Amino acid sequence: MSTRAKPAARPSAQTDWARVAALVQCSRAMDALEETRLIPEKKIFYQFSARGHDMAQVLLGLHLTHPKDAICGYYRSRPVLLALGVPLEDALGSSMGRAGGYSDGRDIGVVFNYPNPDGASALPMCGGVGAQYTPTAGYAQAIEYNKRVLNDRAYEGAISVVLGGDASVATNGFWAALTMATTLKLPMLFYIEDNGYGISTPGWLQTPGANIAKNLASFSGLKIFDGDGTDPEAAAYNIREAVSHARAGRGPVLLRLSVPRLQGHSFQDTQAYKGEDEKAAEWARDPLPKLKAHALAAGMSATDWDHIEADAKERVERALRIADQRPTADPASVTRFVFSEDGALQDEGGLWSAGYAPPRASSEPKPEGARINMITAIRRTLDHELAVNPRVLIFGEDVGPKGGVHGVTLGLQDKYGVERVFDTSLSEEGIIGRAVGMAIAGLMPVPEIQFRKYADPACEQINDCGTMRWRTANRFAAPMVVRMPVGFFKCGDPWHSMTNEVQFVHAPGWRVACPSNAEDAVGLLRTALRGNDPVMFLEHRNMLDAASARRPYPGDEFALPFGIARRVREGGDISIITWGAMVERCEAAAEETGASADIIDLRTLAPWDSPAVLASVRNTHRCLIVHEDIGTAGFGAEIAAVVADQAFLDLDAPVARLTMPDIPSPHHPTLMEWALPSVDKIAAKIDELVRF
Repeated sequence: MSTRAKPAARPSAQTDWARVAALVQCSRAMDALEETRLIPEKKIFYQFSARGHDMAQVLLGLHLTHPKDAICGYYRSRPVLLALGVPLEDALGSSMGRAGGYSDGRDIGVVFNYPNPDGASALPMCGGVGAQYTPTAGYAQAIEYNKRVLNDRAYEGAISVVLGGDASVATNGFWAALTMATTLKLPMLFYIEDNGYGISTPGWLQTPGANIAKNLASFSGLKIFDGDGTDPEAAAYNIREAVSHARAGRGPVLLRLSVPRLQGHSFQDTQAYKGEDEKAAEWARDPLPKLKAHALAAGMSATDWDHIEADAKERVERALRIADQRPTADPASVTRFVFSEDGALQDEGGLWSAGYAPPRASSEPKPEGARINMITAIRRTLDHELAVNPRVLIFGEDVGPKGGVHGVTLGLQDKYGVERVFDTSLSEEGIIGRAVGMAIAGLMPVPEIQFRKYADPACEQINDCGTMRWRTANRFAAPMVVRMPVGFFKCGDPWHSMTNEVQFVHAPGWRVACPSNAEDAVGLLRTALRGNDPVMFLEHRNMLDAASARRPYPGDEFALPFGIARRVREGGDISIITWGAMVERCEAAAEETGASADIIDLRTLAPWDSPAVLASVRNTHRCLIVHEDIGTAGFGAEIAAVVADQAFLDLDAPVARLTMPDIPSPHHPTLMEWALPSVDKIAAKIDELVRF
C-alpha cells in the first residue's frame, strides 16, 4: 500500500523547527568548511556533501529516541548523525582522520559508527553500496527476538532504520533485506533518499520507472510512503507516520523521499554529466530556503533565524579548533583490534558486551560412551550450547525440519522452536548480513552456508564483519560462528567440493577452524560459540561420517583453545603438516612407508601454531605440507615461507608441498582422486624427502 505525501498545511506543533534549523545549519557549515578550507589544506581526503539531503535526515534522526533503536547509513548520512547527538568535533575529527571519533583514522571519515549510550546507535556502516541493508534487518530480527523470546521489555517499541540512495535499491543486499523484513514482519524502516543519480548514472538505469516506491506498491507486507524530502511539512509528516507505523509493530515500512543532490557525488565530482538547466532546477528545490520560510511561518523571527545560522557557524569553527588539535593516532597502534583483546571489551556487539560470562570449561576431555561421528558430535555440541545460552540462534537454508543437507541440525528445531533454529530464504548475503546485525545486538548467531562455494555471494558481508572491530577501533564487533561444509566426498565438482580456506584466513578478523575428528570438532566449536570473535568453522564433508574421525563425546565442559596444533603421530624422520581430511591420508601414508613421521594436525589456520611446526621441523630437519586446496597461494605456501624464514638452517631437504593442482575439484571419482593428494602420492613424497 502506498501513501502519498500529505499536502502542506499549517505548521506542525510536533516538530521543533528551531532544533531542525540548527542542525541543518551545522551540516551546511561543515560542508562549506570542508570544501573551502580542509580539502585545499589537504586535511581531509574524502568529502561527500549532504546538501539537499540534510533537512529530511535531521527530521528522521530526531525521531530516533528509543535507547534500543539502531540506524545504519551510508556516506552521505552525516546530518542524521548530528541529530543523534554525535559531537561536531568528532564528526570533523573523523573526516580529518584524527585520533578519536569513529575509527582513530583507520577508516574514511564518512564511513561512520556511533555506539550511543543515550539513544539510537549508528551501526557500523560499510564502504560498499547496499551492504548496510541486511545487517540492519538482522538487528530488527534481534529486536523481535529480545522481545518475544528473551522477554526483554526494554526492546518494546524499538525499530531499526536503514538509509540508502536510490541507486542502492539495485543491489542484492536491498532485496535480501526486503525479503527478510516482509516475511518476518520486522520493525524496520527502509529510508530511501532518491536524488536521481548513482554518481553519474541516472535513476532510470537503476530502477524501472526511476521510482522504487511505485514498483513496490503491491509488495506484500510492506507499507509505503512516497513524497518530497524538500517540503518541510510533507517530509515531517511522512517521516513521523513511517516511524510510527514501524514502532507500532505493524511490519516494515519503505519511505522514499525525493531530494536534490546539490553538489557532486563527492568533492572531486564536477557533475559535467548534468546540464546547467538541470543543476538550476535542483538548486530551486534546495530545502534550506523552504525550511526558513516554514520556520518563519511557524513563528520564528528573522532575527532568530540569523542567530541560529551564526551560532551554527561559530560552533563548527570551535569544533574545528578542537578537532585540529587532536593528534594522528600512533602508527604502532594500527595493528591492534584485529581480534578481541583481554581487558579491552568493545562498546557494542557480541555476547560479552551483553554481560555474558562463559561457563566453566576444560581442555581435558572426559570421554563419554561409544565413539560417535562428527555429525553427531557437532549436533550434540550445538544442542548443549542452545540449552545453556538462550542467545544462541542457528539458521540457514534447510537447517530446520530437514536438519541441514548433512543432517547436522536434525531435531534441533523441534527441541528449541522456530525462533532459535530456523530456515532462511536462499540468499547467502542475507544469511551472513542478518547474522552481523544479530551479533551487534548481543546475540550469538550460528549461520550455516551449505557448501563452501555458496559463500561467494556473502563475501562482502564476511569481509565487513571481520574488519568491524578494527575499522571502528574496538567500538563495535560482531562475533558469530559460520558453519560451512567444505571439501570432497564420494565425488567432487566445482560447486560443492571446494575448500579454499585460505580466503578466510586472508580476511582479517576471522578465526578459522578445520577439525579432522569428532573430539576436536566439539572442543573448537564450543570455544567459538562462547568467544568474542567471528569464527569460520569448516566441517569437512568426507570426515563427517568417516570411521577414522569418530571419537567418544569429550564432555559438555570440553573446549579447545585456537592456535594449538595436535601431534597425531610422533617421529624423528620428517615433519608432516596438515589439517582436515588430509590428516587421515597422511597417517595412512606414514604407516605405508614405515617412516618415523611427526604428523602435526594444525586444527586451526587462524591463528595457526607456528611454534609447534617450527619445533617439529627443527627436530626432524624435513618438512612436508599436505593440503586439499590448490597449490598456488594455498595456505601451505604461508607455512613453507615461515619454515624457510625461521628454520632454514635446520633443514636437510627442501620444504615440500603436496596439494591439488590449480583446478576445481573434478566430478568423477577417478578424476577427483587423481587430483587429490592420495595416500600413494603422500607416501612417495615422504620417501623422496627422507632419502634426500
